[in-house]
Amino acid sequence: MKFAVISFPGSNCDWDMYYAINDALGEEADMVSSESTDLDQYDGVLIPGGFSYGDYLRSGAIARFAPVMKAVKKLADAGKPVLGVCNGFQILVEAGLLPGSLQNNTSMEFISDWAPLKVVNNRTMFTNGYSKDQVIKVPIAHGEGNYYCDDATLQELKDNDQIVFTYEENPNGSCDNIAGITNRAGNVLGMMPHPERAVESILGGTDGLTLFKSILNQVRS
Repeated sequence: MKFAVISFPGSNCDWDMYYAINDALGEEADMVSSESTDLDQYDGVLIPGGFSYGDYLRSGAIARFAPVMKAVKKLADAGKPVLGVCNGFQILVEAGLLPGSLQNNTSMEFISDWAPLKVVNNRTMFTNGYSKDQVIKVPIAHGEGNYYCDDATLQELKDNDQIVFTYEENPNGSCDNIAGITNRAGNVLGMMPHPERAVESILGGTDGLTLFKSILNQVRS
């Protein structure tokens, strides 16, 4: 399976994602510039964390206009997996591929720590390797990770099983403890925690590797 890791000006987790796929997972990934306009050769897209375009205006607000995003939308519309992590989540929200918004942490401080997450929905292409309600540990590193949506949108997320991960100990004020959601079709996942930083024991844990293995399970089943 071949993934595109999208690198924007200011991305700083792109090589972490690249390593997770090529070395830890043993699959193929290319580093792809945000100026690219064609992703047809790829089976999935990974949008990493960092500070795209310096986080000017709002996190992800400028990145949504990058040339590559039209190709990302095309691939998402085709049902292929799209994963956005941290700033990648913010970009997906700004681009309209996921509902809601990401706001400043309620502490108004940048948080870097390990976070216990509950796998609320294990029936997605990103979570089929986990057990329902399994608690995993994945690193977080963000200043604007406070997920917000209005009541109607929150109810839709619940009704359609789009809430995939929730925090066991809410670090940022996210509504309903939300840490990760999918689109209604289930092939676009945005999450604030960093699974690519939890793919080897030497990094502190391997719970994140199961997410990437789940994608392979889905595609190859």
